[in-house]
Amino acid sequence: MYSRASYRPPRSRSPTPAVDDEDYQIVGNDSVHYTGYSPQRHSQDPEKIALQQTSLYYQPHSEDDGAQYLDVEKHSLSSAASPYTEPDTPVNTRHFGPAPTGRVLRRHKTKKRVQLTNGNLVVDLEVPPKLVLPRKGEPEMMKMRYTAVTCDPDDFEKNGFFLRQNESGRTTELFIVITMYNEDEVLFCRTMYGVMQNVAHLCSRKNSRTWGQDAWKKVVVCIVADGRKKVHPRVLDCLTLLGVYQPGDHMKNMINNKPVTAHLFEYTTSFALDPSLHFKYPDKGIVPTQILFCMKEKNQKKINSHRWFFNAFSSMLQPNVCVLLDVGTQPIPKSIYHLWKAFDLNSNVAGACGEIAAYKGKRWSALLNPLVAAQNFEYKIANILDKPTESLFGYISVLPGAFSAYRYIALQNDKRGKGPLASYFKGEVLHGRDTDIFTSNMYLAEDRILCFELVAKANSNWVLKYVKSAIAETDVPDALSEFISQRRRWLNGSFFAATYAVAHLGQILESGHSLSRKVSLVFQTIYNVINLIAAWFAIGNFYLFFIILTSSVENPAFHMTGIKYFNMIVQFVMGGIVVACFLFSMGNKPKASQLKYKLSAIMLACLMVYLIFCAVMVAVQAAGSGGIAYTTMVFSVIVTYGIYVLSSLFALDPWHIFTSFIPYLLLSPTYINILNIYAFSNLDDISWGTKQDNEIESDLGAVIQNSNSQVDVEVLTDVADVNGIYEESLLNLKHKKPVIKNNAGPSDAEKEQAAKDYYANVRTNVLLSWVLSNAVLLVAILGGGDAVNTFNSGDSFGRTKAYMTFILAFVAITTAVRFSGSTMYLVARVFTG
Repeated sequence: MYSRASYRPPRSRSPTPAVDDEDYQIVGNDSVHYTGYSPQRHSQDPEKIALQQTSLYYQPHSEDDGAQYLDVEKHSLSSAASPYTEPDTPVNTRHFGPAPTGRVLRRHKTKKRVQLTNGNLVVDLEVPPKLVLPRKGEPEMMKMRYTAVTCDPDDFEKNGFFLRQNESGRTTELFIVITMYNEDEVLFCRTMYGVMQNVAHLCSRKNSRTWGQDAWKKVVVCIVADGRKKVHPRVLDCLTLLGVYQPGDHMKNMINNKPVTAHLFEYTTSFALDPSLHFKYPDKGIVPTQILFCMKEKNQKKINSHRWFFNAFSSMLQPNVCVLLDVGTQPIPKSIYHLWKAFDLNSNVAGACGEIAAYKGKRWSALLNPLVAAQNFEYKIANILDKPTESLFGYISVLPGAFSAYRYIALQNDKRGKGPLASYFKGEVLHGRDTDIFTSNMYLAEDRILCFELVAKANSNWVLKYVKSAIAETDVPDALSEFISQRRRWLNGSFFAATYAVAHLGQILESGHSLSRKVSLVFQTIYNVINLIAAWFAIGNFYLFFIILTSSVENPAFHMTGIKYFNMIVQFVMGGIVVACFLFSMGNKPKASQLKYKLSAIMLACLMVYLIFCAVMVAVQAAGSGGIAYTTMVFSVIVTYGIYVLSSLFALDPWHIFTSFIPYLLLSPTYINILNIYAFSNLDDISWGTKQDNEIESDLGAVIQNSNSQVDVEVLTDVADVNGIYEESLLNLKHKKPVIKNNAGPSDAEKEQAAKDYYANVRTNVLLSWVLSNAVLLVAILGGGDAVNTFNSGDSFGRTKAYMTFILAFVAITTAVRFSGSTMYLVARVFTG
């Protein structure tokens, strides 16, 4: 007879959960529920199944405590008789207060003596037996490998580190990196699930020479977390549930007095977690996925994460194509295949990107936020007009780091150490007074530098392509403060990177491209110069148009008595907002001044409504009188907005016209004024909004090898404790365990005061040049005083009318060029696939 205290019900290695929903879910009292795939469903003892469906057990504190379990639904501790208890065994009904905040840990540990491999700590750990493994028995799915990396990513191979793929002799066709900082579990699962769906699609291609049933063996997914203490705890819970990550005393800060730079976990998972945190198994199409999880010890920014991917892991695996993804970006199921196919069809393709679409939420509910809707329209137009046009030239100015792909051999440096990767990673070490402000801002858009260096690579004829059928949805900022901070990096980085590309045109002329390709690239450079000039004077042109159009309705022909007094107010408000934005930008961060920026954006939207009203009135009035100003204006409007509609129809994707055009139109003054002013006013800010870590942590402990090159590592020995890690992660995700914020002060790594003064001085000079040049434009055009009569055909052809005609014609011509490129791309796609 068993007593309640001495007997603990056995745990099955692979429990069969209760039937509750269509998939495994984190619901109810049980760990998971599932109605689909379960190889053990008909083989387990019914009594054990009943036991597994009760609750989460933990060890009693004393012999009379009784068998307790945590009731997940009621958030309380309960007592219950074990199913194995004899009928005459007394039942203890004592209660012990509120439920603990987490799982009660027993931590039955033992010291395991581990032989160092090439002087490095490499430990193979059993995955929690509670994981439901569709492919039970395969070593790569039964064990997770932990490696404590103690070197720089450039020295990974020479220091004797290795990967499981090298041991098994597998070739890697696709190497996918997912970079993350502190994004939450929903964003992580959205990206990871999208990648696993893509791997499943590769395995479903039966007539391919490269892909097929075991195609997953040719794909490796690398997840790089930028800082051990920065990664979101619930993301680690997700990785634990997938078998990829295990916390514990096997992780160390120091190995033989060498600081650990990264914690590397390797595992092949055979199931997935979707964005709703539901488990998905092979019956839902999921196939095994080889995963490397590199958790950097310090926060050292995204570019350092890419250096781990390219210089440490890619050099070991030697993949054909590398795919870059950010957490929060979800590729649709066939997107990665379509990206890869661009490299397979054309041997001179060095890089490719697909369409980045704004995540619109369930039933497109996110579009109710005008900021999200405006970005949706902006992304769509860029992917319909700009990217296809650049693809025809063979040089796309930027392959978005959120979703792009590169041919690995094209990225390699020459024997002198110069090349695309060397230029790309140069930005990681540029800071303080060691470099000028131009280079520092340029490397805020290091992906633009990489694209230029690929196309301009010596003795090569690499090109970049846009793949329309490769689509990925990304999470866009839904708050104005976050949006402004993001665009500050984009605008400053793109402006200086574009200037760099124009200034180094000679590098393209010395490359291995054909004469016709070089000629087309020269024309593209001229086109880019024109766009740079237009971007420089964008704020002046907007203010100029506002003054001219609003003043035009003061003409007696409009019969709007007293409108000039209203115009005095709105023109003053417009000028006041511009001045206020300069003051905000020089002294206030967007997150600390959200109300100010929000009010400015709302007021600009209201002024845009009045501007549209004036434009319509002028167009109607000019229609009756004719004249070149009217003809040019109508032609420009029809061409610009008509091409938006027509090109969207040609691309068979017109929905953004109906859902997002109006928010984009109303927020366009915010794009032109607030974003540009904040960007130019913060040229001295070359950060990504985070600071690097420089301190060496000691919370994980250290180990020193003995004379036999062995170390002692504590590992969990009790099956219940190993399963407890799994159960704890389930509870954390189910109840959304609050994340404890680190309130530690800022990092001690501060720029020297001399460097700060230098950056601020250059910022002032550039800002002054920008403001004065736009002011000169306004004075030169408005100095004639004929703004009221601009669209009156009976007046002379003055400065204002001439400039308006020029600008409107310029907009129409550049839009027509984009439309021609987009149409040619679609035609070429029909014939080439």
